[in-house]
Amino acid sequence: MATYKPVKTKSRRHQAVHGRSLRPQNEPPPPYYTIAVPPTGPCPTYEEIPYGGGAPPMQPYYIPQPVLVTPAPHVAQPSASPPQRKSGLSCNRNARCFGGSGSIVILLAIIAIAIWLGVRYGSSLLMDSSNGQIGTRGDSCPTSTVYCDGRKDCTLGSDETGCVRFLDNSTLQIKTNKMKDFLPVCAEGWSQSLSDKTCRQLSFKGSSSTGELNGWTSNGLSVTSLPSNYIQGQVDSSASCPGKKIVSLKCIDCGNRQAASRIVGGTEAKAGSWPWQVSLHFNGFPTCGGSLVSPDFVVTAAHCFPSSSPNFQNPSYWRVYTGLVSQLKLPPPSFVQKIILHEAYDETSHNNDIALLRLKTSVSFTANVQPVCLPTVNQVFTKNTVCWITGFGTLLEGAAQGSTNLMEASVSIIDFSTCNRPTIYNGMLTQSMMCAGNLNGGVDSCQGDSGGPLVCQVQDQWFLAGVTSWGVGCARRNKPGVYSNVTQLLPWVYAHMELEKP
Repeated sequence: MATYKPVKTKSRRHQAVHGRSLRPQNEPPPPYYTIAVPPTGPCPTYEEIPYGGGAPPMQPYYIPQPVLVTPAPHVAQPSASPPQRKSGLSCNRNARCFGGSGSIVILLAIIAIAIWLGVRYGSSLLMDSSNGQIGTRGDSCPTSTVYCDGRKDCTLGSDETGCVRFLDNSTLQIKTNKMKDFLPVCAEGWSQSLSDKTCRQLSFKGSSSTGELNGWTSNGLSVTSLPSNYIQGQVDSSASCPGKKIVSLKCIDCGNRQAASRIVGGTEAKAGSWPWQVSLHFNGFPTCGGSLVSPDFVVTAAHCFPSSSPNFQNPSYWRVYTGLVSQLKLPPPSFVQKIILHEAYDETSHNNDIALLRLKTSVSFTANVQPVCLPTVNQVFTKNTVCWITGFGTLLEGAAQGSTNLMEASVSIIDFSTCNRPTIYNGMLTQSMMCAGNLNGGVDSCQGDSGGPLVCQVQDQWFLAGVTSWGVGCARRNKPGVYSNVTQLLPWVYAHMELEKP
């Protein structure tokens, strides 16, 4: 969690809030360094991102490293360059261009393989654009698969995921095989047992609260007596809802915190301030952050588990610490049952940089351990909205150690188009990303904050708006933090919570 503030001296300078570094403003930030780690476990190295010309090379800083909380020697690493958006076919000295009949043969072979994969795996190839269904690798589906009909066709049941969602005011919406769109559920005939069933389908322990919303005058879904293991198999379309009432449903009491904080960057957080914050330790060292969203699941960043070393994707190397505000006072850890990475995560562009951790045993909620709310499918965090970032990352760009204490800072949402301007990130942001910070610099996430939460308050609840993903430097001018957009990635989150539910 890096924070710089301008101070008045004989020459303008930047300094950290903790006074650990002082440098002239017109000098470039110091080069970034890796963190020395004990030889007992592997350490991910900086990935080399192809440089495509244009702006000078820049170095992403949200590259996972076990961040020490005690002084360690610096080990210099070469800088990387910004991601290059790829389009079309390019040929260079490292690539061979194919032409003529040879290219036709290769193309036909690729098409044949793609067709076979589509027939063999069906929804396993990520998302079916025709129906918006989330698929998952490793699940085999017959060609006759029907989505959201209340009957499992695919081996793992991915055909029945993504059929339930929530809008503002906790409006419950369900999609059935008969209806192409999601519809609200009529309140008449709805029961507490159906609420619990719906929430358990989404991997929650049961429902938190059920209510009714008035004034619905369009089509809805009525409850039927048909038996089904899925809630979408127990509803059917209805021309109208009796009394114009529809169901509102909360599956978990979330987004509540005890302690209040001042709106200043880089301050230490109090116990209970951010009870969903978790610290992810790899091989005994704090490496990334995450957010507790249920007793069994943590949302974090996919890049915390690089493919460069298989150990980083081995759950036995990881520990999850909840309810802590100091790395020197660790509670008993939670163990990881499974690491679930977004199938379309791109290690070069960091597109779809999100992951789920399924815990071996459910976390018990306390005053200092609480889940954050997942956003609703239509929830937008508009520009200039003041939100918060938290983490145990380094306090200065290039620092050799992370923060012992949980740090907090307020940041503002930056408009997507603004962040993609040539002078800022030059089109490097995708729709699964969002920006937050200050274009003048000053407050930002930094190394070790990866995977941690960007949360925004709506009324009395806190929602997980973003997941700390990448950026250039720490708290630099025109280089704000980039976060995975949880609203955009919400269907994936819910689908995989369903598939991996205890």
